[in-house]
Amino acid sequence: MKIFVYLFLSLFLSCLSFADQGITEDQILIGMHTDLSGPASMIGKQSVDGVNMRIDEFNQAGGAHGRTIKFIVEDHQYTVPRAVQAANKLLRKDKIGFMLGSLGTPMNNAVMSDQLSMNIPSLFPLTAARSMFEPYDRLKFTSGSTYYDQIRTGLKYLIENNNRKSVCVLYEDTDFGQEIVDAVDDQLAAMNMTLVESASAKPTDTDFTAQIKKLNNAGCDLVAMGTIVRTTILPFMKAKEINWTDVDFVTTSASYYTVVAEQPNGVMNGLYCLNSVVFPYYDTANEIEKKWWDKFKSIYATDPNTGAIYGYIFADIVVEAIERAGKDLTVDSFVEAMESLKDYEDPLKLGSVTFNPDQRQGSNISYFFQVQNERFEVISGPINY
Repeated sequence: MKIFVYLFLSLFLSCLSFADQGITEDQILIGMHTDLSGPASMIGKQSVDGVNMRIDEFNQAGGAHGRTIKFIVEDHQYTVPRAVQAANKLLRKDKIGFMLGSLGTPMNNAVMSDQLSMNIPSLFPLTAARSMFEPYDRLKFTSGSTYYDQIRTGLKYLIENNNRKSVCVLYEDTDFGQEIVDAVDDQLAAMNMTLVESASAKPTDTDFTAQIKKLNNAGCDLVAMGTIVRTTILPFMKAKEINWTDVDFVTTSASYYTVVAEQPNGVMNGLYCLNSVVFPYYDTANEIEKKWWDKFKSIYATDPNTGAIYGYIFADIVVEAIERAGKDLTVDSFVEAMESLKDYEDPLKLGSVTFNPDQRQGSNISYFFQVQNERFEVISGPINY
């Protein structure tokens, strides 16, 4: 009887050790919902590649404490309904244990409550919205400055240094766009200024004639942009097309992708942007960056963009926490491991993160860029908020 009770208790305690969804004796399930075929697919695809690259390195090295990682990705095409479907599949059918690098403010906002209620950590969603770490939740982890801080910084700099007086906003009519509107309103209030005009768009819009005409007619000389890649490129090009040149456009990390700066014939030259890291161009990269770049290109037959770097770095932080959590990996031990990270530097030496029981934003640094000669060039920073 004693032997039976002992065996039962041992089995029961063993089951408790692996009670958290997505964690077994030999595997960890990590999921991502992102855009693979929609308007932000140039970000989503390469962020997946970056995560896969780091996870493959981890698995090929034997994993940690007997476990390897299985990475499952679902395409939401940058729409909220598909994001809800994708997240539901990942959470309930695939039974992932962690959500990593999911793209888009509206998409993450739509699924966050359900995800957290299932005790699934939200790890480095690919959005700089404040809602990714506010209000506080022990399962939320993010890195980098927020869209809100970036736009406020950009406006203040351009108003003071470029003598801009007539501020307007062009934004996507989404949760993401509202972050920009909030930042503009608060920064103008702090400087005793008023908003001159606003114009909105859908994420799928391809014609910005009406919006640019509206802002131009209002006499704007500074436009804050709550836009993402394509919705940044098209209105900026339209402004140049109509020879509207006495105006500054400033955008956020949502537009900090090489495809924006590298549009042909220098059409994006002059655009201002803020971001948390400085993307390394190959011809000026150091040896660490070049080695990583060459390896990525050898695997995926294309040059990496900023999305690939995000994916790789964020996956590396997760791998580090898994290793620190030890053999008895649970959500609780993972969270504690994340909270132990202090000035943890990424493998490319582009930045570091610090977490603790009260801090869920790993860093709060921005660089201020301007597109010059089809590249993002640093004109100020790093700015530590």
